[in-house]
Amino acid sequence: MKHVARKRFGQNFLTDKLVLNNIIDAIGPRQGEVMVEIGPGLAAMTALLLKQLDHMHVVELDRDLVARLEKAYPRDKLTVHSGDALKFDFGSIPVPEGQKLRVVGNLPYNISSPLLFHLAEFAPLIEDQYFMLQKEVVERMVAEPGTKAYSRLTVMLQWRYDMDLMFIVPPTAFDPPPQVESAIVRMIPKREQLEVNGATLEKVVAKAFSQRRKVIRNCVAGMFTEAQLVEAGIDPSLRPEAVTLEQYVALANLL
Repeated sequence: MKHVARKRFGQNFLTDKLVLNNIIDAIGPRQGEVMVEIGPGLAAMTALLLKQLDHMHVVELDRDLVARLEKAYPRDKLTVHSGDALKFDFGSIPVPEGQKLRVVGNLPYNISSPLLFHLAEFAPLIEDQYFMLQKEVVERMVAEPGTKAYSRLTVMLQWRYDMDLMFIVPPTAFDPPPQVESAIVRMIPKREQLEVNGATLEKVVAKAFSQRRKVIRNCVAGMFTEAQLVEAGIDPSLRPEAVTLEQYVALANLL
């Protein structure tokens, strides 16, 4: 029986075989690795990954798809975690000593940002992440300071990860086709992060980008004086998108 994509779950199933093979080539799965896929859907990517892996984990919210996956694959090949990836404890997946988790997925676009922030909590346990996301979101993730796409998401993710936009995927690669272009992003947790309290950095960056049309002096008024901005190496007349990650870290450390 054909599964009808559900809008409330943000389901768009990847069906283009060439795109699927390009993604698998980019991921480069190897036997013995511990891999978890978020939102396997109809298992188009899962099936290809399992050709090269002994076993993998998947996290799926749609109970109909959970039942389909459990029927299609034995438990010694596929462990299905039924539930919401936004609440899932990725640290609960057993990983052999000396190894880290690899995470992949075609993420539902309606929850992509909160899901990326949730996964960031597990960054020390993760080797790398490969995700299909809305192209606009990936462009924000990899943006350079001074560009329109540079945002709160950029700063917070670039603090934790090295990221690359791998390639763009057209809407025609999906069923049903989304109304936007998609892109594959590679995210590798940084071995050495800039030292700062994450919650403090988040607070500073959220305040700075709350009024991005204003200059940074006005955006963070009440939190920092103009003298403190200068101390952090920031020109008070810059807009928030022109301030670098290193400068935001310096500001947060002043707090």
